[in-house]
Amino acid sequence: MKKLLQVACVILIGVIVMIGGRYYRYVASSDTPYDEVGIMLNGYMPGPVRSWGCGKLKARFPDQLPPYGCAGADPRTWA
Repeated sequence: MKKLLQVACVILIGVIVMIGGRYYRYVASSDTPYDEVGIMLNGYMPGPVRSWGCGKLKARFPDQLPPYGCAGADPRTWA
């Protein structure tokens, strides 16, 4: 039982690191804010993480339209 729990924890941590790493790569170094996988991951993130990611994308791409999930009341303005 202990071994099964250990394996489950390792798998869970691995999945979190993979998803978190992919999301961070989208927010911090993507060539475009319109990456489909990044936008999908942004939609699944909790509110504070999503706000941080949208702020980082806004700082990197201020003259572009915001991606889905980062738009304010008007789809042409950043949240």
